Amino acid sequence: MDLEEAKEFKERCTQCAAVSWGLTDEGKYYCTSCHNVTERSKEVINTGDIPNTKIQAINRGLKRKRKFEKGWDWYVCEGFQQILYQQAEALKTLGVGPELKVLEDNPSHSDWDSEPDLLSDFSCPSFVESGTDSKPDGHTQKPFPISRTSQSETASICSGSLDGVTYSLQKEKGIVKMTVPRTLALCYLSLLWQRETITLSDLLRLVEEGHIPYIHAFQRFPEEMKLYGRDKGIFAIESWPTYEDIYKKTIEIAKFLDLPRFPDITEDCYLHPNILCMKYLMEVNLPDEMNDLTCQVVKMTGIGEVDFLTFDPIAKMAKTVKYDVQAVAIIVIVLKLLFLLDDNLEWTLSNIAEKYNEKNKEDKPWFDFRKWYQVMKRSIDEKKQKWEEARAKYLWKSEKPLYHSSIDKGVVYKRREMVVNLQKQFSTLVDSVPTVEKKRPSSFQFNWTEGDSTRTCFHGHGLQGILKKKGQSLTTKNSLYWLSTQKFCRSYCKHVTTYEESNFSRSYQFIINLFSFLLRIKTSSLHEEVSLIEKRLFKAKYSKTKKKSRSRKGRK
Repeated sequence: MDLEEAKEFKERCTQCAAVSWGLTDEGKYYCTSCHNVTERSKEVINTGDIPNTKIQAINRGLKRKRKFEKGWDWYVCEGFQQILYQQAEALKTLGVGPELKVLEDNPSHSDWDSEPDLLSDFSCPSFVESGTDSKPDGHTQKPFPISRTSQSETASICSGSLDGVTYSLQKEKGIVKMTVPRTLALCYLSLLWQRETITLSDLLRLVEEGHIPYIHAFQRFPEEMKLYGRDKGIFAIESWPTYEDIYKKTIEIAKFLDLPRFPDITEDCYLHPNILCMKYLMEVNLPDEMNDLTCQVVKMTGIGEVDFLTFDPIAKMAKTVKYDVQAVAIIVIVLKLLFLLDDNLEWTLSNIAEKYNEKNKEDKPWFDFRKWYQVMKRSIDEKKQKWEEARAKYLWKSEKPLYHSSIDKGVVYKRREMVVNLQKQFSTLVDSVPTVEKKRPSSFQFNWTEGDSTRTCFHGHGLQGILKKKGQSLTTKNSLYWLSTQKFCRSYCKHVTTYEESNFSRSYQFIINLFSFLLRIKTSSLHEEVSLIEKRLFKAKYSKTKKKSRSRKGRK
């Protein structure tokens, strides 16, 4: 109807030169191509001098006052504040300490020496606001005052927020624009500051399972915050967050804000490799005795030192440790030290363990790598299948429809209503089971219990068949070791190692794939971490290789 009544307006749009007009709720003409709003209004026919005539057209602003629902005038930064608040509340519900404060009325701090409420500080810095072009000086700024009046007519055409259009067009030049993925980076920084028992991979898994708002976080905005048009591109997310992306954004934001050195990661902290290694050994059903070996690797490589583990954004080479990836990489190295993982020795040792266990059923069983492999492969295949099915069934369409302008709202809502009705009818036809209420998340993805006949628990199994006594200490029967990376790329290269599955044994591939799925990371990322720790563990071997290559070049 609006388009029909606007047909009589034949002028070209000053922005895009198109002749395609619609009418706003106030009766003003707007271009349906670029949404440019003109100052021209639909004329009212004066019928005062013509008695008994029918009025053909009146000003639409007089005919109806704002049929489109009134809402607040709000800014993009407030949308991100809402998301951060939701995420922080979800984390508190999951057991994160009450120190995780958000969105206080007085977010600025006069002193960074005192412990900051990170999400409160991060929610309103100038880099969140669309009109800011300069880097903040380390202190947060209160966002500009917002009057709760009805939406302006420009916002009602192009976006629900007042600055959605300018924000979406703004380029990152010397600033860090806030995005929905960066809200997770802020959450992780806050968790890291509080030294909570949630790693980055845990955080992303909680997002994936729907315990922390992310994909459809905008649905929880207050009803008065109308969201459409350009807001859709800012707040609607159509992909899952990845480990590497959030990790990079974490460092990027911390450096941009000039955050001070974070609290020390000491041996009693959950993020220390000795504790995390114990956690992941339990997770993947490996013997508890392996923890002594992981602690030795941590000590020999120096990766358990406070200075190595503590994040310092203002350091020359600012980078935070991938605590979870580092821990599983240590376990991979210990498995290589014990079994070599060359598709030969591990099976020979398995035969020895199997024969011993058959003859000594009353004694403590020796760890059988083959049996463990079979149990874990079956378990991980089942878990992967469920994960892939859950991803395939995930509904990316939000319950709260997004539309490009107020003009499209009626059509979008009608379509959404039809979809919901069809889904109900289909559910009735296939007699689908109603959705089960979400379970409280666990720190572990696998549960292993003693006495389970279907899935053997290896936690209490011994390493006697793999270790031998040497004086008063134990050493591995295997005296060989192969390096995951023989030669590292140069510093100017974008990566330090390369990982081609076909170049490695099947046992090593299985171990890498197992832990990579557990953390939801790329196999190449874990292989790289393994290589970097090996470089620290076998310094002498790498230095010899380097000298040999130099001498060869000298001869040439």
